[in-house]
Amino acid sequence: MVFYLPESVEAAAGYDELTPRQIVTELDKHVVGQAAAKRSVAVALRNRIRRQKLSQELAEEILPKNIIMIGPTGVGKTEIARRLARLANSPFLKVEASRFTEVGYVGRDVESMIRDLVEISIDMVREEKLEEVAEKAEQNAEERLLDLLLPPLPPVRGEKPGAEEEERQREQYQRTREKLRAQLREGKLDERQVEVETRERSFPAFEIISSQGIEEMDINIKDMIPGLFGQRTKKRRMRVNEAMDYLVQEEENRLIDMDQVTRSAVERAEQSGIIFVDEIDKIAGRERGHGPDVSREGVQRDILPIVEGTTVNTRYGMVRTDHILFIAAGAFHVSKPSDLIPELQGRFPIRVELEALSETDFVRILTEPETALTKQYTALLGTEGVTLRFAPEAVAELACLAVEVNSRTENIGARRLATLMERLLEEVSFQAPDMAGVELAIDVAYVRAALADLVKNEDLSRYVL
Repeated sequence: MVFYLPESVEAAAGYDELTPRQIVTELDKHVVGQAAAKRSVAVALRNRIRRQKLSQELAEEILPKNIIMIGPTGVGKTEIARRLARLANSPFLKVEASRFTEVGYVGRDVESMIRDLVEISIDMVREEKLEEVAEKAEQNAEERLLDLLLPPLPPVRGEKPGAEEEERQREQYQRTREKLRAQLREGKLDERQVEVETRERSFPAFEIISSQGIEEMDINIKDMIPGLFGQRTKKRRMRVNEAMDYLVQEEENRLIDMDQVTRSAVERAEQSGIIFVDEIDKIAGRERGHGPDVSREGVQRDILPIVEGTTVNTRYGMVRTDHILFIAAGAFHVSKPSDLIPELQGRFPIRVELEALSETDFVRILTEPETALTKQYTALLGTEGVTLRFAPEAVAELACLAVEVNSRTENIGARRLATLMERLLEEVSFQAPDMAGVELAIDVAYVRAALADLVKNEDLSRYVL
């Protein structure tokens, strides 16, 4: 469950100057409760900042202290890690440990998590570079589009005009061009058609048969057989606004050095990447010689070298995993962290338990975030002309019911609020198109009447998400 609290001004200090206390304060704006988990990730992030200030020889020897978060579903484990990565502007990847055991005894290649992290890092760096060149790209695209709308003056053939006549023609051309520029920026030319030269890649049809998985085939065939993948140009007619978007994109690609982007992205993934391994408890357990447990220890041993520090081959080159921060999480209802193989346990020295959410936490989740459920439904039904008013007592009653239902059945944390809210407003949502102009007050009586059957019914399986 995502618990957003209202966005506020970023910390005055830069990332490199954030203290653990400031990091926790930033996390408090987005995640309710869980102070112990926030302190652990804040220290881990601060240690990265400290490591950057050391000599290269010593920094290489200092490895990140990986973390295991233990707690029920829906209490904010994923969101703490995601917000931490956003705060540090780090590449962030969430994977489920169970995905590596999906088919028989052989699941997905565990090294794919590193390849995915690098792809995310490249997208991040490329977006940053795009922001840097956006203004220049738009200027270049505008000039190219004006050339299409008003071709440059043709070279003079035969007898040349006098200097005064030539100057007059240039001034007239420039005035017309500036007039077109003003109309273009005002959107008055958006529907006009222009002919744009577009580039299209030509791909020959062939097939590769390999015994390796597709994830391991990191060979760039374009580099092996130069000239095989050619480019051809084709003229297409499109509206001016479409042509502008196309030309801006083309100019951005022209202005960005992808080799530099790749180098920066690989370094960022290696030095500040964060991988969140969810459902780690699903692979905890020892082999018993039969059933699905046969692959559990195998998956742990496959993940072990990635967490310990190894080198993974990707399409962008070799990537070291020594300094990537791994945050594992699991409910550990059936198993416990000590069921993991000792080698893997040793690579997660920090363990932190997350608390189940209280009634007070549920009230805060329902009211404080900018995207709180009460605000979401108010906005949704507002589009139909229905005005919802949630009384504070009604919100408190909803929180109380969520705690009660969670205690009776499977505890799914804050996700229970979504179940109750949907049930509470089901009838209103259905009737909303015929209720334009109605103002509906959601009070305690309304909540109890709408959810009475749900709370009384001991068989709640169909309401569990």
